[in-house]
Amino acid sequence: MRTRSIGMATLVAALAIGSFAQADDLTANLQKGTPELKSAGILTFGPDGLLFVADTQGAAIYAIATGDKTPAPAHSHLKVAKIDESIAAALGTTSKAMKINDLAINPASGNAYLSVSRGTGPAAAPAIVKVDGTGKVEILTLKDVPFAKASIPNPANGENPRSGRAEAITDLALVGKTLFVAGLSNEEFSSRLLAIPFPFVESGDGTSLEIFHGAHGGFETKSPIRTFAPYMIKGEPFLMAAYTCTPLVKIPVADLKPGAKIRGTTVAELGNMNRPIDMVAYSKDGKDFLLLANSARGVMKIPAEGLDKAAGISTPVKTKTEGVPYETIKELTNVEQLDGFDKQHAVILIRRDGNLNLETIDLP
Repeated sequence: MRTRSIGMATLVAALAIGSFAQADDLTANLQKGTPELKSAGILTFGPDGLLFVADTQGAAIYAIATGDKTPAPAHSHLKVAKIDESIAAALGTTSKAMKINDLAINPASGNAYLSVSRGTGPAAAPAIVKVDGTGKVEILTLKDVPFAKASIPNPANGENPRSGRAEAITDLALVGKTLFVAGLSNEEFSSRLLAIPFPFVESGDGTSLEIFHGAHGGFETKSPIRTFAPYMIKGEPFLMAAYTCTPLVKIPVADLKPGAKIRGTTVAELGNMNRPIDMVAYSKDGKDFLLLANSARGVMKIPAEGLDKAAGISTPVKTKTEGVPYETIKELTNVEQLDGFDKQHAVILIRRDGNLNLETIDLP
């Protein structure tokens, strides 16, 4: 997903949609053609209906002008039961023969976009589908569309026994005119963040990351960020990042320099045997929060107050959790994808009674 001095009011307006408002038309320099996607994974939006698609198999990121810029009617919310069956029907397959990889909300239109694999393994055919407020499912046509491509240097490719090509790109977020890309490289110090200027230029070297993993009792350099959200702390931009098993880490954007090796500050251990899915930041009742969806530990509401003073965890964590506190939202179980919709709402993919539904929810 990926929805993310500025003040918090300005930040939330941008964060909920995935990037800061732009005066420039970021689609102006795109060239018409047909993106040759080998896979469709993580998605995020910029302004003007500009969609970023992570192609892990192709080790590339595509910026695609969708042309989807008509605002949705006021109070229009997405709600589609059995969305996987609707998508499968549009693709001419079954829900068991496809996989939904990610969900992103287009801030320009309020429509949902989902990346899909039709089939399994590296040979699976990629597709991107759009779902509007009426529940209509439409396959995004990629022939003769304005687009640009950025290749990812030295991506994970399976030579590292702890990773494969699927780990090359694990999350994306556009902040201003910079696309931040998390994932693994094929280097020994493999966990990294790339900062790619847009319009795309050469990706260059990324920043290698080291964190203290409290549950593992040591420093970690080979585990990728699973999801992250930009956030301002004391007027300075940070990335709040969640890793598997589940360290929550703050990373100063100012330190993300090509070729650098930096250490993030682990501000919380949120429980092991768990994989973070998506994270958004928002304000409610004058306070700031992070909302983090997880594979095994539900959806967590994390107060952002005090992140500037949070002490870094640097010794083994013997309890299940430590550091910044959180609240588990009991009503939100089996959430498989999460993205911001507007200042008051988020959109989720959730399993209810065995069915996968697309729903708009109030931010808790």
